[in-house]
Amino acid sequence: MAGSDDIGMAGSSLALYIHMPWCVRKCPYCDFNSHQLKSAQPDGAYIDALLRDFDLEAPLVSGRRIDTVFFGGGTPSLFSPEEFARLLQALRQRIEFASDAEITMEANPGTIERGRFQGYRDAGINRVSLGAQSFSQPALARLGRIHTADDTHRAVEELRSAGIENFNLDLMYALPQQTFEEALTDVQTACALAPSHISYYQLTLEPGTVFHSRPPPLPDDEAAWQIQIECQRLLAAAGYEQYEVSAYARRGAQCRHNLNYWLFGDYLGLGAGAHGKLTLGLPSRILRSAKPKQPREFQHVVGDSNAAIGERNLVDVRDLPFEFMLNALRLNDGFPTRLFESRTGLPVAALEPALSAAQTRGLIEAANNGWRPTDLGRRFLNDLQGGFLA
Repeated sequence: MAGSDDIGMAGSSLALYIHMPWCVRKCPYCDFNSHQLKSAQPDGAYIDALLRDFDLEAPLVSGRRIDTVFFGGGTPSLFSPEEFARLLQALRQRIEFASDAEITMEANPGTIERGRFQGYRDAGINRVSLGAQSFSQPALARLGRIHTADDTHRAVEELRSAGIENFNLDLMYALPQQTFEEALTDVQTACALAPSHISYYQLTLEPGTVFHSRPPPLPDDEAAWQIQIECQRLLAAAGYEQYEVSAYARRGAQCRHNLNYWLFGDYLGLGAGAHGKLTLGLPSRILRSAKPKQPREFQHVVGDSNAAIGERNLVDVRDLPFEFMLNALRLNDGFPTRLFESRTGLPVAALEPALSAAQTRGLIEAANNGWRPTDLGRRFLNDLQGGFLA
C-alpha cells in the first residue's frame, strides 16, 4: 500500500487521465461521457486539443512527474497507434515520465484490427483494458455491444503476440436474463484467458441511460448476491485476489492508476469531460476540475482560451473526510492513518464521530495501523461511506 511520503504536492508523482470520447455505438447501460462516432475515425485535431489542454494546465503541475497514464472513453482504440505515439511523445517533451510509468488504454474487442496492438505497444502503451463484459453472445446482444466473444479471444491473442501481458478484462454480472450458470461460465472463461487483472462488477441502471428509462429484466438482489459470492470464490481459486470492490488481480498486477484514485492521490484530467484533482496546499487548497463534456465545445474553448478551462472548485475542508473515505473505503485493506493525515492535512480526529459509530455498527475495524471495512462494511459500503458526510 502507498505510503504517506508521496502526498501529491509539487515535486511528487502525478497520474494523468486522458478522455477519448467517441464510440462506434452508445451502449444502453452506459452513463459515461461518450458520443457516437459520425465518421470512419476520430478527428486527429482532437490530439492537438489535448496538447493545448495540457499546456494550459502546465503551470499547476510544474516540476511533477507522471507515474501513470490512463486513456479512457469512449473507445480510445478508435484512435490510431500513430496518434497515440504523437501524443505521448509530445507529452514526454513537456513533463517528466517515470521510467516505469504504467500507460493503460481501454479497448473494445470489436475495434481492434489485426496487428494493431503492436503499434500501440510501439507508441508506449504497456497495459490494456479490454471491455469483454460477457462471453455469451445473447448477453452481448442485450447489452448492445458491437463485439462478439470470438473478438475478445482474438484480441487476447493479439495482445500476447504484441508482448502486452499486462491486461485487464472488464466483466459484468447480473445481466438481463442472466442465469447463475451463465454468470459462472463468464468468470470461468475469463480466468482461462489468464489476464493479469479482472474488473468484475454488477450491472447497475444509471440515470440518463436507455436501461434506466426502459429497465430490462434483471436478476433480483438475492440472485445477484449469490452470483457475486460464487464468482468471487472462482476468482480467488484462479489466483485473482480482490483488492477493491470490483478489482481482482494476480500478485503484483494491481492497477496503479486506479489505486492512485482510491488512495486520494492527485491526477490531471485532459479532454472532453475529464475530471482532475490537484493538491496545491493542505488542507484548504485541494482543487477539483471538470472539462466541458461536449467534444466540439471542448475543442473550441481550449483553442480560444489563455487559461485552464472548465469548472474549478476548491474542496471545502469540511468535505475532506467524506471525499477521502469515499475512495479509500473501496479498498479491502483500507488505509493507514498517516495516509489520511498526509493526503488531507487533517488529524484523524476529523473522522469522528463517524469513525466510532461505524466501528460500533461493525462496518469498520482497526488494521495495519489504520482502518479497513469489515466483510459487513463491504456488503453495505454505501452506508459506511455515507456516514462520513459532513
